[in-house]
Amino acid sequence: MNRAILLIVLLLAACRKETQADSMAGMDMSDTASADSGMTGRAPVHLTPEQARAVGVTFTVVQRGPLVRTVRTVGQVLPAEPNLADITTKIDGFVEQLFVNATGTSVRRGQPLLTLYSPMLVAAQEELLAAKRLDSAAHSEDTEALLAASRRRLSYWDISREQIERLERTGEVTKTLALNAPVDGIVLEKMVVAGQAVMPGMKLYRIADLSTIWIEGAVFEQDLGLVRVGAPVSAEFTTYPGRRFAGRVSFVWPTVNDSSRSGRIRVAFANRRGELRPGMYATLLLEAVVDRDAVNVPAEAVVQTGERNLVFVVGPSGALEPREVVLGARAGDRFQIDSGLAAGERIVASANFLVDAESRLTAGAGSTMPGMNMGTEKRP
Repeated sequence: MNRAILLIVLLLAACRKETQADSMAGMDMSDTASADSGMTGRAPVHLTPEQARAVGVTFTVVQRGPLVRTVRTVGQVLPAEPNLADITTKIDGFVEQLFVNATGTSVRRGQPLLTLYSPMLVAAQEELLAAKRLDSAAHSEDTEALLAASRRRLSYWDISREQIERLERTGEVTKTLALNAPVDGIVLEKMVVAGQAVMPGMKLYRIADLSTIWIEGAVFEQDLGLVRVGAPVSAEFTTYPGRRFAGRVSFVWPTVNDSSRSGRIRVAFANRRGELRPGMYATLLLEAVVDRDAVNVPAEAVVQTGERNLVFVVGPSGALEPREVVLGARAGDRFQIDSGLAAGERIVASANFLVDAESRLTAGAGSTMPGMNMGTEKRP
């Protein structure tokens, strides 16, 4: 329907140009130029209700209220960095037994991970027992200081006070040292096997508490100003169709990527059931408030010519009057209007390209669309 109407407009316009060419011969073109240099080269258009329905013209009212834009990006699930724990040793030794021998295993806080045989540990325990015997035989400040130093040495190697007291009480030297999980979580990395020699500082396991996870994504530069720490975010996963997970922005990077012109954001999500797993991809949706009290119109109501932005307003007489407006931010299918319109005004909401074509054509020489007429038409 719209294509047929547009074709009629173009054919009639071509015919108009031919007929005007003869009538304009000998005219002073400076007058014509001055006539065309008016507001936008457009004139008001009159439409009856039947004509409006025929060409698909509909109307709406300029709104005032909150304007919300949905910022959308894609991110990847990551373990929350504060919930990561690396298991290392502080002494030389050899792995005697592995209790947790596979990645992906769930562990509980305090659960033994491995036992480590260390000649250094055995020698330190024997030194403690010797210092205790010496202090018992000939107590002095020196022997007491030696005994305290032997205890500290073991404690620096993560030997608990209870283990030290049991050693002093029983005199039994422990050959191995047990390394325990410091947090509840999942073994993400395992870098050790039974019998392996280890050195101080060597990473043996990495454990992550996944009760809270992060999703990091990139937001385009023009949307960064809408993102605030603490803002609510929802996430969608292909693994869980139809479900949305709620989180909040926990951090906004202070820099912008030079090539992509985007900045990174971090969103924290509760994950007590373990449904969100590191490596999963998610679509992040952030409902950002552009303005809490904005004059706004549907985006299709705006005619963007490249030089100016126009809206056709229903005037007091019912004519569709072209009016220049200044656009603000766009939020979904609506534009914020900075100036040019007031809330409550009635405007053309659709098929305005046809109305604009008629307005331009009739600005100089009368209507070309059947049934349309200028405000100068004589009415019965």
